Amino acid sequence: MKYWSLFLALLLPVAGLAQTKKFRVAIGGFMHESNSFNPAHTTLNDFRVQEGGAELLDLWSKSSSEVSGFVEGGRRQGLELVPTLSTGATPKGPLTKETYENIVGRLQQRIREAGKIDGLLLALHGAMVVDGIPHGDEETVRRLRAQLGAGFPIIVTHDFHANVSPEIVRLSSVLITYKQNPHLDTKDRGIQAATIMARMLRGEVKPVQTVVKPAMVYNIIFQNTYAEPLLPITNESIALEKNPKVLAVSVSGGYQYADVPFMGPSVVVVTDNDRDLGEREAKRLSDKLWANRDQIVLRLPDPAQAVQQAMAETKFPVTLMDTGDNIGGGSAGDSTFILDELVKQKATGWVVTIWDRAAVKAAVAAGIGGTFEMAVGGKTDNMHGKPVRVKGTVKSLHDGRYLETAIRHGGGRYHNQGLTAVIEVEGSTMDVKNLLVLNTERSTPNSLHQIVSLGIYPERQRILVAKGTIAPRAAYEPVSAKIIPVDSPGATAVNPARFKFQHVRDKLWGLE
Repeated sequence: MKYWSLFLALLLPVAGLAQTKKFRVAIGGFMHESNSFNPAHTTLNDFRVQEGGAELLDLWSKSSSEVSGFVEGGRRQGLELVPTLSTGATPKGPLTKETYENIVGRLQQRIREAGKIDGLLLALHGAMVVDGIPHGDEETVRRLRAQLGAGFPIIVTHDFHANVSPEIVRLSSVLITYKQNPHLDTKDRGIQAATIMARMLRGEVKPVQTVVKPAMVYNIIFQNTYAEPLLPITNESIALEKNPKVLAVSVSGGYQYADVPFMGPSVVVVTDNDRDLGEREAKRLSDKLWANRDQIVLRLPDPAQAVQQAMAETKFPVTLMDTGDNIGGGSAGDSTFILDELVKQKATGWVVTIWDRAAVKAAVAAGIGGTFEMAVGGKTDNMHGKPVRVKGTVKSLHDGRYLETAIRHGGGRYHNQGLTAVIEVEGSTMDVKNLLVLNTERSTPNSLHQIVSLGIYPERQRILVAKGTIAPRAAYEPVSAKIIPVDSPGATAVNPARFKFQHVRDKLWGLE
């Protein structure tokens, strides 16, 4: 009995140490949504890389992104967090191979320099395309898996627009995508990932995951998870996670502008060591996506029809979604189809934003109050219309930086559209102004402060034009009497018939 008591006395401190062990978990991110149909490649200059020491944790915690969720969730769970590298770029064309190798190499080096770590939380978009590498995010996880070992815990988060491949599910320990579009739950998904990581490391759960991909394109115009037909499926994915055996349920819409083998929607179900449950529920939700086919038939006005509709409305403002120039989907940002119709049809009280550095330079040269007259937009390529001649007065000039304190699509807080000019276009009055915003950096209209910061009051305007599809709704719905999605041409045209796909799977419903 004396020896048994001595044995317990020696054993208990060891058990206590196991319970209180501080697990070291690295955090990283490499985000890009790559449009295969945009001829402008994404290069290293397009990325803003954040790498360094522990001070990054406080910086990352200030936003509402999944990386900030990693930080908050990791701290809640008592993890020792090790920042590595986080970077992203505004969507554009595929990454050059050199750009990808540079960033992924730096990420791997930062992980090596982290020393002994117990897990990795990694934010990837899920729709990265690289020259010669169709599924860039899959390749990133493949390299990290080889570096860290077969059983090492790697939890990956993806955007709702991820084109999830079966291989990235096999290579990762857990894969979680945003549930919502507009993306208002990004931080929640990061917290969820960090929580699962902590439970894995403590030996409380053993994740197994299943992916099912229905053979379809779920058109982006219908990817609003706050409305039919996706809302019931989104709610079902949330309800499923109340089952203690279900760790995560991800229903993603896919990204139809990446011409890659596994383009399209997916369902990923992660369970606590119950593969049969995961396979059954993933198949059930996939079948629900497939059953929506009769509800996702494309019927939208073209730019001329949309402007006519907006002018005929009696309650304002009306927001026109320029879906063909969806900057958040990798388009140019200088499409002129809607601007041209506003001018031709002599619409009044409109606001349009165009990316045109040369036009901004001309506005700066004219100065505030100076006369502005030149052809704007349509200068990137032949997909986004021709330049439209505009005459007016330079109303104001701005540095283009603005702050969004509310949770908006993607969770970003700090934004920058570069040096910006506001042109008061001829036909304006003191009460009803036609305003052309010219900027030098492509900036997604996910925040209404993009124009509010310029002294533009949306509620006083009649027609607002947002270069996006679903993402700007979180910002524009609260101020809009009506939103009209427009079937406009461009690199992000919502009509798949405008593109020639070469690498997607055969017989995908929705490409016709």
